[in-house]
Amino acid sequence: MKNEKGFTLIEMLVVLMIITVLLFLAIPNISKHSQTINKKGCDAFIEMVQGQTDTYEMDYHSWPASASQLKDEGYLTKTVCPNGNSVKIDSTGHVSEDTSN
Repeated sequence: MKNEKGFTLIEMLVVLMIITVLLFLAIPNISKHSQTINKKGCDAFIEMVQGQTDTYEMDYHSWPASASQLKDEGYLTKTVCPNGNSVKIDSTGHVSEDTSN
């Protein structure tokens, strides 16, 4: 009689089932962390735009009308957060996320 070593079909199916269950548990956590990363990235971007807004005010003694004006003047290279929302600047120079998009 030959001594053949290997996995049976049942053993392979059990391993595939375990891997599938682990994937089903991991995928929602990955998407949740992606949203958190985008939110933190947007918060950091807003702080950076706030700094550029303050710099613009020091240079021109007035607040910029919009983030696109900062981009046109060379203070910014983009006006959109990592999550896709743009930023807005109010009349007092306060920068916030524009969630109306």
